[in-house]
Amino acid sequence: MPNRRTFIKSTALATGAFAMSAKSYARIMGANDRVRVGVVGFSDRFKSSLLPPFVDVHKKMNFEIVALSDIWNRRRDEGKAHLEQKLGNKIQVFNNNEALYDAKMVDAVFISTADFQHAIHTIEAVQAGCDTYTEKPLAETMADARAVLKAVRDSKKIVQIGSQRRSAENYHEAANFIQKGEFGPIVMVELMWNVNQPGRWRRPALVKDLKESDVDWKRFLINRPFEAFDPRKYLEYRLFWPYSSGIPGQWMSHQIDTVHWFSGLSHPRSAVANGGIYQWKDGRKNADTLAVVFDYGPANDPTSGFQVQFTSRFSNSAGETKELYYSNAGMINLDTNEISDLGGLRDWEASAMGLKPNLLKPRKLEGAKVAYDANTGGDNHSYAHVKNWLECVRSRQQPNAPVEAGYQHSIANMMANAAYRTGQKVTFDEKKQEVLVGGKPWKPFK
Repeated sequence: MPNRRTFIKSTALATGAFAMSAKSYARIMGANDRVRVGVVGFSDRFKSSLLPPFVDVHKKMNFEIVALSDIWNRRRDEGKAHLEQKLGNKIQVFNNNEALYDAKMVDAVFISTADFQHAIHTIEAVQAGCDTYTEKPLAETMADARAVLKAVRDSKKIVQIGSQRRSAENYHEAANFIQKGEFGPIVMVELMWNVNQPGRWRRPALVKDLKESDVDWKRFLINRPFEAFDPRKYLEYRLFWPYSSGIPGQWMSHQIDTVHWFSGLSHPRSAVANGGIYQWKDGRKNADTLAVVFDYGPANDPTSGFQVQFTSRFSNSAGETKELYYSNAGMINLDTNEISDLGGLRDWEASAMGLKPNLLKPRKLEGAKVAYDANTGGDNHSYAHVKNWLECVRSRQQPNAPVEAGYQHSIANMMANAAYRTGQKVTFDEKKQEVLVGGKPWKPFK
């Protein structure tokens, strides 16, 4: 992993790098050639968190958004108007991704669609010769996860997963501190994500207005079981399985990704979960309160490892978001950006057992903490993350959050989701790459 100096250097503008064009990826184009970008899904997330950093840097880096694909006529019209106003150039709109790629006018795409669509939309893009910035979660089933991992690796395209912590200076510093052995073995991780927002993931005004004739419902469903058109499931998909796992896919995916990054482990050994819909009785099917306990460690050594606890609630925001890493010598608090000796082995406790004290030297982590907008999930590290992707599209180097990072967080998400929905302890079959419930592959839906 890069140290702080190389991390800062990696986020500088790559003015002398190279990229592949969509017209012919066998041809290397110069740093002065323009890279044409498409938008797959004009979502709130794209509008609030991905577009602003692109607007700030695209002219200097010679990128241009030229096209938009969305299966909802309202979003096509709104997206075209908004992009043309922000960017000052004409935007061509398409009713679906097939038409977008058939036009052969984009080199790269932003993908910010419904959670369960990310994997399939990424496969479509890389097979059409495009690099992608793909929002998280990458996949909600192992079949989708395995398919997108293979497609990206076969294509050799640049895919950045929307796990913005991987472009944050303080997270890089924490990762280096742990990986250099200065922290000591991780013994426990506590993750928390709490809000008190009855409107979170709700779109009641839009639901009231949406008609089936406005959207391509069959394209929306992709590979999910067919059911009749439901405007809530189209607009409020995060509340309904199998269109989203809800809390795991939206929130836990960010935080569990740091566990994989910091520890070097690719997935949990096991997971148990509990939760329910305790506060917001609005017809949702995904939990508004969830607790997950993971066991992490080498598969061949069950005597070593550590526990990860993730908790989230929609009914009270006390505690907000927290990421706390513990060793025998102290802790890393990524909310306050502090490394401290809190809880470490002190003199009198050590001497009673004939041991030496084990205490970290307190210090501050450099860089801003992650902050979240109440409605869209926007944060102050999206700028660096989008910029890193644009640089890598030119340099052809791997971005900070490659497809493997998305594959790994998807495994943890699915294990949490399976544990919650079945009430059983869930494990992972490393050889077959399957989430197991009762020793058998989890069947998430029929």
